Amino acid sequence: MSKRKPRTGRSVPPKARTAKPARKAWSGRFREQTNRAVESFTSSLSFDQRLYGYDIQGSIAHCKALELADVLPHRDASAIIRGLGEVRAEIDAGRFPFAPEDEDIHMAIERRLIELIGPVGGKLHTGRSRNDQVALDIRMYLRDALGSVLGKVKRFQRALLDQARRHLDVVMPGYTHLQRAQPVLFAHHLLAYVEMLERDKGRMRDALPRLDVMPLGSGALAGTNFLVDRSYVARLLGFTAVTENSLDAVSDRDFAAEVLAALSILMMHLSRLSEELVLWSSQEFHFVELPDGFCTGSSMMPQKKNPDVPELVRGKTGRVYGHLLALLTTLKGLPLSYNRDLQEDKEALFDALDTVTASVDVYTELIKGLTVQRPAMARAASSGYVLATELADYLVVKGIPFRQAHETVGRLVRACLDRKRDLRELTLADLRTFSDRFEKDALDVLTVEGAIERKAQIGGTARKKVEARIKVLEKMLA
Repeated sequence: MSKRKPRTGRSVPPKARTAKPARKAWSGRFREQTNRAVESFTSSLSFDQRLYGYDIQGSIAHCKALELADVLPHRDASAIIRGLGEVRAEIDAGRFPFAPEDEDIHMAIERRLIELIGPVGGKLHTGRSRNDQVALDIRMYLRDALGSVLGKVKRFQRALLDQARRHLDVVMPGYTHLQRAQPVLFAHHLLAYVEMLERDKGRMRDALPRLDVMPLGSGALAGTNFLVDRSYVARLLGFTAVTENSLDAVSDRDFAAEVLAALSILMMHLSRLSEELVLWSSQEFHFVELPDGFCTGSSMMPQKKNPDVPELVRGKTGRVYGHLLALLTTLKGLPLSYNRDLQEDKEALFDALDTVTASVDVYTELIKGLTVQRPAMARAASSGYVLATELADYLVVKGIPFRQAHETVGRLVRACLDRKRDLRELTLADLRTFSDRFEKDALDVLTVEGAIERKAQIGGTARKKVEARIKVLEKMLA
């Protein structure tokens, strides 16, 4: 068994004692024992222990199917199911005697089952291979794991919505190219991330039907010689369908790659938020203050308050990307059907799910404690010529083609820059030196509030539209 500690995560059993050496389940063909270095190198027990609950659940369903097919007598099936319950209790309690020879959690469970109930435990693997057994466990695990992530993303969305509702009156500059562009509501900005996260949830939900297909019964690659009722097994395990090709069932991990792709896009969105929080919390922006409990200081500079959480989430995004690329690279050269390379799928999946779960959890709490610096945002939203587009659109209403209006206002801004004047300082006479289409009401468009409220189409930043969208999202996420 590897000396590495098992990764933390759902369903990982406590540290357990080590059992006496056991013979390999496949040792009959070999004259020599497995080299200790090879045992350590090939073992997946340090990380696949978290699958134990799913493995036992799948084994019980398989046992029942063998009994239904008259492959196992009722007495043997009952003994096996009872023994599997004892194995689960041992793992739950941290009393399970893991052995280096086990190779993986599947062999560990089977070996212990035989120790507990005798040779009859060896009948459990009839008509089954580790190939379809592993494929089953991963699908069951991912089904539950995605459900958990979906719930956590929903809570994060609610935290963003709460901040948006509390700050419906706050205006900030919207940016393109990180240059001040047009004023928007801060709530509108936050809702952009709520919409992104909603699509992230959609991608994960889209992956679920392709996960929800039961591979057990595919054997090593060709199916089995025992006519077990696979549909019955699928119903026992809560699957809506069974795989239709045994080679495909045991050898592909496209469903895992799809999950990693969805998680990578989710992390991309979190990373973009991270970048904004890093900028906004800087002294140069001072738009927000992160809660003290989510920042650290400098070991040398006493004044520092560092945005470590956003920076780490931004950094961990590359880690999740790496897992997706690693799995795709592993899969791209594999001939059908199963190859041991596929063992590399689990650490990528487990770590990506752990990373995403931790990132979403910590961001949910950080956003709840975020302090919005209203005056700083208001000052920024009213400077930088962010109302220039309002003047151009005004000229369009007066009958000037937009390209001509754009050029006229561009010259006007250039003149203001040269004279160090803001647009709102201009008089009607100033405006008319650039176009005689400017009339007295032109000065009315040079207000931040007016610029906000004129964006009243669907998806715009007008307060009534933003508030209406908040209500829709709150109801949807209730």
